[in-house]
Formats: sequence, C-alpha cells, structure tokens
Amino acid sequence: MVLLRLQKRLAASVLKCGKRKIWLDPNETSEISNANNRKSVHRLIKNGLIIQKPQVVHSRSRALRHAAARAKGRHTGYGKRKGTANARMPVKVIWIRRQRVLRRLLRKYREAKKIDRHLYHELYMKSKGNVFKNKRVLMEFIHKRKEESQRAKLITDQAEARRAKVKAARTRKVESKAAKPAEAPAAANKK
Repeated sequence: MVLLRLQKRLAASVLKCGKRKIWLDPNETSEISNANNRKSVHRLIKNGLIIQKPQVVHSRSRALRHAAARAKGRHTGYGKRKGTANARMPVKVIWIRRQRVLRRLLRKYREAKKIDRHLYHELYMKSKGNVFKNKRVLMEFIHKRKEESQRAKLITDQAEARRAKVKAARTRKVESKAAKPAEAPAAANKK
C-alpha cells in the first residue's frame, strides 16, 4: 500500500477544499504516487483520477417540520420551557405593541374626522394609563362616547326647540293681548 498523503494534500490545496473531500482512485495508485507536484496533480484531476467529493447533505426537512409544528403551538408545554415567562415574551414588548396598535387607531380616527382632537387627547392619555386592554375595547368605548354625545346633542336641540316654541307662543299671546284692548273700544263705538 503506497502512502498518498502528499498527493492528497496537494489535491486539497489545488481544489481549495479539505483533505477529507479528496477521492483518489484506488485502481490508479501507482500513477497517482508519481505525481509529486501541483502541475501533475492538476493533470490527474483533469483526467478524473482525483475527484472532489460532493458536500454531505445536511437536511433541514426535520427542522422545518418541527418549526412548522411549533408555529401551530406544539412542543411548547411546561417541559419545553427554559426561561421565565418574562424572558420568553417580555411584558415591555407586549406593552409597546399594544400602545402602538391603540395609538395607530386613534391617529387614523382623528385623520378621518371620526373623533375630534379633544377626544383624541383624552383617549390617548387613557390608553397610556392602561384603561384599554386591546383595540376592540377602545373601539367600543369610542362608539359609546359618540352615541352619548349625539344623545346629549339631540336632547339639547330638543330643549332649544321647545324653548323657542314656548317663546314664540308667549310673544303671540302678548301680541294678541295687546291687540284685544285696541279692538274693544272700537267694538263699543260700533254699538
């Protein structure tokens, strides 16, 4: 058995890979052993007596399958957890996400003129004060507040209309009273 350590090293250098990736043809050991420089090794590579082995496949299929299962919520029980709940999903990150969602909604409503700037500011500060736990609760609060303001407006409008009506009736009554004494002497003169 001829030692082909030199040839393997030279071939690895020429092919720019590791020595473990070099295949030397076992049937042509005598010819390979004569190659003691890079040029002759290059020729042997060209002739196919020395070959670079292909990369070993490191399949990701199992890892991808496991990741897909985890995305569905599998393999996440108590036994699979190492860090604390806060280390796994920080409370601060959850808070930041919630604030961004609520503030984005408030900005959108203000730009669409669904809420005025006063209500916007009030709700902004309430959001900051942890009043709304999610977007749905905030939207419900906005709808309720708008309904209340509309109802109050309707009541004030009705009261205003009633006042105007009463005022008009009173003025009519005063005018009719003022007209009656003027009519009375005229009627007496006729008799």
